[in-house]
Amino acid sequence: MQRHRRRAAERGTGREGPLHVVDSSGEAPPSRVWRATTVLAVRRDGAAAIGCDGQVTQGNTILKADTNKIRALADGNVLVGFAGATADAFALLERFEAKLKDYPGNTPRAATELARDWRTDRILRRLEAMMVVVDRSVTLLLTGQGDVVQPSEEVVGIGSGGMFAVAAARALLRNTGLSAAEIVRQSLGIAAEIDVYTNDNIRVEELK
Repeated sequence: MQRHRRRAAERGTGREGPLHVVDSSGEAPPSRVWRATTVLAVRRDGAAAIGCDGQVTQGNTILKADTNKIRALADGNVLVGFAGATADAFALLERFEAKLKDYPGNTPRAATELARDWRTDRILRRLEAMMVVVDRSVTLLLTGQGDVVQPSEEVVGIGSGGMFAVAAARALLRNTGLSAAEIVRQSLGIAAEIDVYTNDNIRVEELK
């Protein structure tokens, strides 16, 4: 009996590995669920656009409605949108900006180097965020698992409303002649109508 109690105590302290806590619904704890934003990137006819909503939430509370989740790097030649923990995202943006300086004009190489560090570094791999990177020739999705993905249809979305925005953008690409920037704006508006963690305070940036 004492041995069973000791083993239970060791499991609680992590000596036999970390505990993965879930609630009664089977979902991860709120701190592990990335909400609070939608970011979408679209490329069409030689132009690339990236946009975001402005909402930041904590649990069920809106903290801010007009946050800018897009940053211009490399003298405005690279645009980055982020979702997840804001402090973590800024830490990754600083690292990515340094990689862009190490590999000027080679965004895919800079992104690959960042993703490798992000996955293997003991501190970086704890950061909870995702990034969409756009320059004049490529659109990339970066994650903490070491992924650097170039979407086949030149559309990528992240955040709680990301898939709603992607679905809307694909439909608009296939059935309208709208510009990349207008597709981003309308798709984010549709996502805001569906996802409670996305608002209609939309910001769009474009590279031509």
